[in-house]
Amino acid sequence: MAKTHEIKVERRTDEGKGASRRLRHAAKIPAIVYGGSELKPVSIQIEHEAIWLASQHEWFYSSILDLSLGGDVQKVLLRDMQRHPFKQQIMHLDFQRVNENEALRTSVPLHFINEDTSPAGKSSEVVVTHELNEIEISCLPKDLPEFIEVDLSELDVGMILHMSDIKLPTGVSIPELKLGKEHDLAVVIAKHGKEEAEAAAPAVAEVPAAKVTKKDQK
Repeated sequence: MAKTHEIKVERRTDEGKGASRRLRHAAKIPAIVYGGSELKPVSIQIEHEAIWLASQHEWFYSSILDLSLGGDVQKVLLRDMQRHPFKQQIMHLDFQRVNENEALRTSVPLHFINEDTSPAGKSSEVVVTHELNEIEISCLPKDLPEFIEVDLSELDVGMILHMSDIKLPTGVSIPELKLGKEHDLAVVIAKHGKEEAEAAAPAVAEVPAAKVTKKDQK
């Protein structure tokens, strides 16, 4: 089971663009918590520095977070983050409440291991590409992994590793695989370097030779 991480928040009473601007000037982030059949959305505010530091870690985007409001803790997932277009500033956050008895859907990162020791990784003539770096999964909150390891120890030239080849933790599934074989996307591809170069090379169009007329020969 993934670890949970506590984040202290405060209730926000003032709303609107003006109130949000004042919060940002005070080094705080306006945010909202929603979800849950019996609970209403709640406007909150969070210290910017604490969230900025948390946002540098992978777990912030894929783990269950404990939002602590004066001792009242609610389990949530980050669903949206708005950043300033050029400043190192987070503008707004959306959190969704988690029901421990209901399956959730979220994306988690993929961690590729043993690539260097695989037959493909040992060969200087093979190019290994990671087609996906994260994957959407479904599971109960207690089974949510912070990441999923993809073992590439057996990867050889010409091999394609698909989503269905990933060894999933207990209780975790990939919803997209239920939609048919055409949704079983490639995760890792090992190609010979020559094939990769030929695929990347732009096609050269043949230019027909210009006709030479008697007038041109004069």
